[in-house]
This record gives sequence, structure tokens and C-alpha cells, in this order.
Amino acid sequence: MLNLQKKQVKIISLAIVAFFVLGVAGLALSQTGKTNVANASSSSNIGVVNHQLLVSQHPDMAKAQDAMQTEVEAAKQDFDTKTANMNDKEKQDYYMQVQQRLNLKQQELIGPIFDKVDAAIKSVADAKGIAVVLDKSNVVYGGQDITDDVMKKLGGK
Repeated sequence: MLNLQKKQVKIISLAIVAFFVLGVAGLALSQTGKTNVANASSSSNIGVVNHQLLVSQHPDMAKAQDAMQTEVEAAKQDFDTKTANMNDKEKQDYYMQVQQRLNLKQQELIGPIFDKVDAAIKSVADAKGIAVVLDKSNVVYGGQDITDDVMKKLGGK
């Protein structure tokens, strides 16, 4: 009977040792996995740009702003002329129409600039092997800033 108890103690001791060794091995494996995740995120290829700066300093922006200013002045004269004999409700309705027309004109003038900026961002990102580019205002930390490279590509300041 005493001999059987010694066997049980040995089995229980071996089980405890095996459990401890497996636990340490599992912990080591999990730490190795975290290291790979950390390496993957540090070597990721994410770029950031200041999109607003790129659009505002695009070489075509001054020309677009001048054209928009001319359009606004023409719309203002048109509004003053056509609404001289209108009541308030008619003036308000016509004002909304003029606003919609000016919004469409602004999209027509600025849309191509956005397209050119986006094409330059894609070109620079492709050249640098960057898969994702985010606006700088949406990034708290990290990412490779390619704003200057895109600016050079656009021929801006």
C-alpha cells in the first residue's frame, strides 16, 4: 500500500512538471507570436500626406480661384438684376438656384485639381512601395510623410 502511494506521488509530480513545462512552452510561443506582430506593424508601408496643403498649393489653384471669383461676381450681378422686382419668397428661391449653380461651378473648377493631386499621391506611393496613404489629419502616430515628394511631383512650392 505504501508502495502504491509512492507511485501515485511520482505520477502526480510528473504531471505537475509536465503541466509546468507545457505552460512555459506555451507562454514562450505566445511571446514569439507577439514579436512577429510587432515587427509586421513596424515594417508596414503606410504613407501620410497633408491633402489640404497639396490642394491649396497646387499650381492650378490660383487660376481656379480667379475663375470662381469671376463667377461669383457675375452671379451677384445677375441676382441683383433679376430679383429687383421679386418678393422675398421668389428671391429666396432664386438665391438657392444661384447657390446650386455656384456649387456646381466650384466642383467643375476644383475637381480636376483633386484628381491631379490624387494621381500624384498614387504615383509617389507606387514609386516608394507604399500600399496605403492616409490624410495626415487622421493619423495620430506613424506613417511615412510623403507630402513633400508629392508637392515636388506636382511642381508646387
